Order: sequence, then structure tokens, then C-alpha cells
Amino acid sequence: MEEVKSEQLAEESPRRRLLRRVAAWRLWRAQVRYSVMLLAFAVLAYYARAYAYFAWDRAVAHWLQSWRAPALDVLMYAVSYIGYGVIPYAIAAATFLVFLVLRLRSEAFGLLLSTAGSGLLNRTIKMLIARPRPAAPDVNVFREHGGQSFPSGHVTFYVCYFGFLFFVAYALLPERTPARRAALTLNALMIALVGLSRIYLGAHWPSDTIGAYFLGGLWLAFSLYMYRRWKERSTFHAVETTNKAPLDEKI
Repeated sequence: MEEVKSEQLAEESPRRRLLRRVAAWRLWRAQVRYSVMLLAFAVLAYYARAYAYFAWDRAVAHWLQSWRAPALDVLMYAVSYIGYGVIPYAIAAATFLVFLVLRLRSEAFGLLLSTAGSGLLNRTIKMLIARPRPAAPDVNVFREHGGQSFPSGHVTFYVCYFGFLFFVAYALLPERTPARRAALTLNALMIALVGLSRIYLGAHWPSDTIGAYFLGGLWLAFSLYMYRRWKERSTFHAVETTNKAPLDEKI
């Protein structure tokens, strides 16, 4: 029996070494991507503080607004609507409560970290950069906005809120089901369209939205990392002897 066990361990060791190497490679690759995004954001933020806008900001904004049409006005405003006023706070709080009701506590606190943390970070950076918003006659402004321009608060929130929901839907919903496909598509579309909508409506320069995508992506990656750790350790879940809920077992 001891010889059999030693042979099994000997056979498993190369596989374990390979798995460790693969994990180390993935971690290194993720760290490189994270560092590149952080550096890109830092460079963009530095120049955004020095310049109210860039020449290519005006060119891109003018080109996008040249497609203006009543139907597109409605679509772009509809995409941006849930990012105005207290609406993002309300939907984030409602989603947090839904996760708690479904006993998805790690998901609830992961969402809280992603949305609340990104909001505080965005406001702090806006005050530090203090970049003015676009104004006529440089661009057509759909509605007047107060506050600073860089980075876009709408884009940061959408990346961190809908991005977190995208990951949860991908991880928890059954594969190859209409509900999963619909959830992934909707969340991805909201993230993709919000940047265009902010430029189209004259609320932000393109560089504001790019910076927000970088910032939101960085914070979302950190939030997902913490969420995975909480999930693995059952940080917000009491130890139970009964079976867990089906959705809870898929991560």
C-alpha cells in the first residue's frame, strides 16, 4: 500500500508543478496588464490636469455629434439616464439587497465594494484633476452639468456595476441558457454604450471616458479579486451543515 501511495504521489507531482507554473504565469500576466492600465491612467490623468481638452477630443466629439438624430438622442439619453442623480445609488442598493435576500452575501459585499469604492475614488480624482466640462461652442451640450469632467462618473459606475453583474451572471447562471446570454449581452452593451453616450450628449470629452474605463477596469479587477477571496473563504457565510443554495455552489 505504501508503495502504491508513493507511486501516485510521484505521478501527481509533475502535474502539480505544471498547475503551479500555469497559475504563476496567469498571475504574472494579470499583474502586467494591471500595471499597464495603471500607468496609462496615470499618464492620461497627468495631461488631463494640464489641458482642458486635447485636439483629438474635439475631433472625435464633433465626428460623433455629426450623427445627431432625434432617435439617437433618445437612445443616448436613455443609456445615460440611470447614471444621473441618486439613481445609481438606488439601483446599487437595491441590487445589494436582492443579493442578500438570495443569500449571496459574497456577491452583495463584492458589489458594494465595486460600486461604493469606485464612486469615492472617482470623486477624489475629479477634485484632484479639476478639469472643466465641455461647453459650447466647442461641442453641442445636450444638458448642462456641474462639477468636474475627468474621469467620467457615469462610465466609472457602469464599468464597476454592470461589470460586476456581468461576472456574477457568467459565474452563477447555467451555461447556454437564454437568461445567461441576455444578462451578459445587456451588461456588456451598457458598458460599451455609456462612453459613447457621454461624448454624444456633450457631457464629457473622449479622454474623460477613456480615463474612466481605465479607472473602472482597475477598481473592478480589485473588487473581483477580493470577491473571489471572500467566496473561497466563505467570509460572509456562516458554516452550515445543510446543502447550500444552488447558485452559491457554482463558484
